[in-house]
Amino acid sequence: MRNLNTLFALLIFASLPLSGQSQWNFNSDSITNILYQYVSDEEPGLAVGIVKNGQIIYEKYLGYANLQHRVKVSDTTRFNIASTAKQFTALFLLQLSMEGKLSLEDDFREYLPALFPEIKEEIKIRHLINHTSGIRDYVYLYEIKNTAWWKQLGKGNKDILALLEKQEDLMFVPGSDFSYSNSNYIIMAAIIEERTGQSFHSYAERFFEEQDMMNTSFLKRYMTVIPNKADPYSDWGSGSWDQFPMVTKNYGDGSLYTTLKDQLKYEVALQNAQKNNNRLLLASQKPIPASDMTSYGFGLDIGERAGRPALYHAGKTGSYNAQVDRLPEENLAIVAMTNNGRVVCQELSEEILNTLLGQIESVEAYDEAYYLDAKSTEQPQITGQYLSEAESLMSITQKEGKLYWQRFDSDPFELMAEDTNSYYFADLPSWKIIFYEEEMVLYEPSGQVNRYKRSKDKPASAADLFGFEGGYYSSELDLNLAFEISEKGQLSMRISSSPDNIYDVRALNRNVLVASGYIIRVERDRFDRPVDVFVTLTDRGRNNRFRKQTQLTFQPQIATEGGSIQVTTIASEDGEATDILLTKNLPNGNEIWSKRLGGNGYDRASSIMEVANGYLIIGSTSSYGRGNYDMYLLKVDPSGEVVWQNTFGELDNEYAYSAEKTETGYLIKGTIQQCSSRDVLNRTCTTSVWYVQTDDRGQELSREVLEQLAVH
Repeated sequence: MRNLNTLFALLIFASLPLSGQSQWNFNSDSITNILYQYVSDEEPGLAVGIVKNGQIIYEKYLGYANLQHRVKVSDTTRFNIASTAKQFTALFLLQLSMEGKLSLEDDFREYLPALFPEIKEEIKIRHLINHTSGIRDYVYLYEIKNTAWWKQLGKGNKDILALLEKQEDLMFVPGSDFSYSNSNYIIMAAIIEERTGQSFHSYAERFFEEQDMMNTSFLKRYMTVIPNKADPYSDWGSGSWDQFPMVTKNYGDGSLYTTLKDQLKYEVALQNAQKNNNRLLLASQKPIPASDMTSYGFGLDIGERAGRPALYHAGKTGSYNAQVDRLPEENLAIVAMTNNGRVVCQELSEEILNTLLGQIESVEAYDEAYYLDAKSTEQPQITGQYLSEAESLMSITQKEGKLYWQRFDSDPFELMAEDTNSYYFADLPSWKIIFYEEEMVLYEPSGQVNRYKRSKDKPASAADLFGFEGGYYSSELDLNLAFEISEKGQLSMRISSSPDNIYDVRALNRNVLVASGYIIRVERDRFDRPVDVFVTLTDRGRNNRFRKQTQLTFQPQIATEGGSIQVTTIASEDGEATDILLTKNLPNGNEIWSKRLGGNGYDRASSIMEVANGYLIIGSTSSYGRGNYDMYLLKVDPSGEVVWQNTFGELDNEYAYSAEKTETGYLIKGTIQQCSSRDVLNRTCTTSVWYVQTDDRGQELSREVLEQLAVH
């Protein structure tokens, strides 16, 4: 399922599915008139063909393949059809599976073990084919590295595979989500080479020869001379045509140069596949067996075009653009390709389809759950933040009595009440939202259902912002990232791929940050410290892990009105032990006052948090308690005077590191040491995470050992 969440700001006004009876209305002149609305005879060109009932019924060429030498587009002109080529790479793997040389259920790492060796879940070949592998798109990995892939002179499949070998994890569990990724098809090309023992190009050339597609081949080298090639042109709004540079040599995910004539031959073969009992071509036009993904098959989208069931795909690279639309029930196919950067073949083909078949009325077909759940007499909590299944954050806010839906990077969309818990978009009434106690559900008129769980993350405090500070590193991308906080409490971010840029960071909550186009999700350790951040610049390359490199500390400082208050551990006055030092500071860091806290032994401070009528200091002590070190909890008033203090522990070493407020008091987080005997030289000890629950005066209510960390 394509992620509505990520694309929502752009698609909310998109066309809705249609259904109804078709009426055939073919007139070649009317089709040609449509083409001339997109391209003139004096511009970079366009080639469009139509196949109906196994016959080519329309074939047209406009404009120039080469502006410099005034070479017209013709039936020998070869265009780069970009991602429309994916259908052939997928078909090659399907062919190998039908020959018994592999299974689509195989984990592809049986053949390419250098990729993702630490991922425990199976990454099946079919996951690659329909973009459910969770592997990030290399195009967007290069983007976050600020090295646009199309500018990389001579970059090819080996370079991309080397980049993917550095990837340690996935965007999601294979098979659980959809994210279109060109990386999948680079890997598929490598699998074909491994299983056939020949180059991908040789295998592809043999297939195209068998189909009599003699002018079709994948790019081998970026400097290769391609006879009759259409050069790519864009004007970037200037009105002056410039040739788009094509300097890479990747293949499998695209880079197929072909003629319209060859592509129409293939469409004829597909429409005659049933008559000719071509099992391979017939299987290639169906969903992948055993896959839950039914909206993407063998390199093809499976859905609707012009309101009719269709298999289709778009392709775009540089100034090349292509589209194939197949409507099986109409036995109709349209192929369009261009070297004109102004032309979007997907729109052009849609216009032709509507002309041929006629536009029909839209029909709403909500999922049946909508009709069962739309009415409710209970008023749920509506405002707040919600997470999609892909962990994209949405917010529902109220302003001046109106309710709004908003993604962090989009304009807000007003919601209108339909019932107690049912709403619709003011500008798109057919899109319905139902709110439940812990969930928001978006029902599309196409029948698609999108679920959002209410986020339980709390708003970010000033203490949280301080906790983000430090350096982070991605070994997968070889990039550094750093968070800094100013004297005024503004969090900022730098990333080594853009060293001259400083991005202001906005905390949507304590675990989701945004900075310019970046989304940053925070992962915390057992003691609530940020340890990793997952950075997303685009949905197709999301959740890149950056590990914290600076020393992990607890929260020794919090912002206050007019400055800050912090705790540190210092030597005691006699130099024989340690004390806790509490200081109140001005915004510039100068001290206003200080207090020494603790007893005659070793007292340590880990963190401080603001509570009602003062502050809570969390640490450890050997001055008080039962054992060597015990958890140490102190409540001080706003001037630093101790209100109460308590210890928690047994006979060995217990340390407190952090705390959080609960309904009854406080939850103290730390470690506990448990030893087999008192004989220091002949005993075994374990160190485990443990929590102590207290009331609001620090009196223990309960304790729990959670997880063993080490044996020593």
